[in-house]
Amino acid sequence: MDGPVYIVIGAAGGIGRALTRRLSSNQAKLLLLSRNEQAIAALSQELPESLAFAVDATNFKALQGCFEYGLKHFGRVDGVVNLAGSILLKPAHRMKDEEWDDVINTNLRTAFNALRASVKVLRSNGGSVVLMSSAAARKGLPSHEAIAAAKAGVIGLTLSGAASYAPLNIRINAVAPGLVNTPLAAGIVNHPASLRASTSMHALGKIGQPDDVASMIEWLLSPTNTWVTGQVFGVDGGLGTLYSRS
Repeated sequence: MDGPVYIVIGAAGGIGRALTRRLSSNQAKLLLLSRNEQAIAALSQELPESLAFAVDATNFKALQGCFEYGLKHFGRVDGVVNLAGSILLKPAHRMKDEEWDDVINTNLRTAFNALRASVKVLRSNGGSVVLMSSAAARKGLPSHEAIAAAKAGVIGLTLSGAASYAPLNIRINAVAPGLVNTPLAAGIVNHPASLRASTSMHALGKIGQPDDVASMIEWLLSPTNTWVTGQVFGVDGGLGTLYSRS
């Protein structure tokens, strides 16, 4: 049997690389999308049965064009993942208008665009859509107002979308990580005091690794999990739900 076909937005990031390598090792065919043209081209060279395009996922028409090309090239699409995101930690009163707009566009608008485009390529056979939320959307953390608002929006989008498209057998779920050791989080991870403070907030006493999140996404994409939709999975070392004594 031919392997499944997945579209991964933000494939060149830390979690994206971990996920696409896992999927490729299981014979998946991949359409890799990222704003970073050089990084996504290099990743595609590493992974067999993959195509790569540089695209800004905030641009719906451009994103939709990539999805349609992927469907035409591979013949079908079985799942879509949106990993586009950003980290900007500031209290609301210090946030500039353009910073707020960028947080919303990068985290929420891309998720909405991914869902819109997914329906068009999944509606004939169904499939899985995985969006990225955050533990910060479910637990009050200082200086997280903008990212918490954007990621809470992703949760609302996940629940409503799952209800809307269940009749088409399109499953929509979200993953809500804590702090993960990726290039996106380098400003925190590479700062000893910030890293210690963040680690102490996670009940398990450690931050996450890309494969921790990638393994959950891989599970949600699997066609063996056809009765899971409208869920938000915390992969966060307990940050979103547990009190830490650290």
